[in-house]
Amino acid sequence: MLFWMHALFFMLRVQGAGGSFPPPLRTNEEQDCLTRMAQGDTAARDQLIEHNLRLVAHIVKKYYADPSEQDDLISIGTIGLIKAVSTYQPDKGVRLATYAARCIENEILMHFRAGRKSQNDVSLDESPDSDGDSNSLALLGTISVEDERLHLVEMSDRYQTMYDCLSRNLSPREKHILTLRYGLNGHDPLPQREVAAALGISRSYVSRIEKKALQKLRTAMEAQEGPA
Repeated sequence: MLFWMHALFFMLRVQGAGGSFPPPLRTNEEQDCLTRMAQGDTAARDQLIEHNLRLVAHIVKKYYADPSEQDDLISIGTIGLIKAVSTYQPDKGVRLATYAARCIENEILMHFRAGRKSQNDVSLDESPDSDGDSNSLALLGTISVEDERLHLVEMSDRYQTMYDCLSRNLSPREKHILTLRYGLNGHDPLPQREVAAALGISRSYVSRIEKKALQKLRTAMEAQEGPA
């Protein structure tokens, strides 16, 4: 559930640019972030996650083309990306994008398996960012998808800010939808389809309300604590 809350923060951080994701980092910029992250810089870790969100969208669109699933799968893929950046080991000789792609795919596949769905067209033998590294073929056996050693202690103040802004700036329906979608206040996170069924509205309407609520929440949080 903490991963869902963390994913929510990253969705908030990219809402202001018209919903577009930040461009990938240059090689030297990525290396600088990795060095700083290894020294305990959580801002560098967040930067690596933000600038790889485009990879999440790429994988979702390439392997799971159903537009009605994309919002849910981007949130789920973001959790895989967070795990990837948090557990990445540069000394293994595998590129971050390659490792992250596997973690993202794995998270999405676990979601489908949990929902007893099948995706017969999904290939785990190649990555959308594969560079032919033979080590990448063994990644599925080494990814620590259960590793939840995120630096969440530093997030406590931001969580409080988020809940304050949620209460003061969103309508009851907007607050309720974000609470259900991202597992706030101890709830289990739900896909848009289940939120729509629970509220008796269409899935597309849930999506529109969610996007509007995220934008309002982001604006309120920036006003209270400064831009992310």
